[in-house]
Amino acid sequence: MFHTVCDMLSTNDFVYVLALDFSKAFDSVRHATLMDKMALLTLPDEVYNWIRDFFCSHSHCTKFVGEVSSLVDITASVIQGSSLGPASYIVNAADLHPRHAANHMMKFADDIYLIIPALNSRTRDDELIHVKSWAAPSNLQLNAPSHTKLFFVHADSEEKQSNRHRRVLTSSASTN
Repeated sequence: MFHTVCDMLSTNDFVYVLALDFSKAFDSVRHATLMDKMALLTLPDEVYNWIRDFFCSHSHCTKFVGEVSSLVDITASVIQGSSLGPASYIVNAADLHPRHAANHMMKFADDIYLIIPALNSRTRDDELIHVKSWAAPSNLQLNAPSHTKLFFVHADSEEKQSNRHRRVLTSSASTN
């Protein structure tokens, strides 16, 4: 990410980095959506069917004070501690890309960083809407506040701004 931000700063005065966090991401991914995405991969049928059985054959019941509830199918979640959990989440997020070409997106498990150069700063809200609409079919929701903003400014830009400000002050002072 550092390299991407530095590259963008070489041609932009500033760069936004939005750190996006989904609420209970691993617990929320719909199995149906995940399996649709898995079906697009080049997997042998046996492997796909094994993965499908792994996700689609789980149910849950609760025992409390000697009473046991009826079984309910589990239709969402990737098991973090399993060998398939993190890889499955990566498959789920693989089709999420920035909407605008000059923007970049970096994903680390369930963390997403949207990197937007000054040139594209007007696309920030559109990108957030895009991420939210991508997340809906998978049952994912951005935490509120929906993101953390980091703002990187090129060192030369700060100096230019400072010099510009000094020039304005000098010009204002000399006209009085």
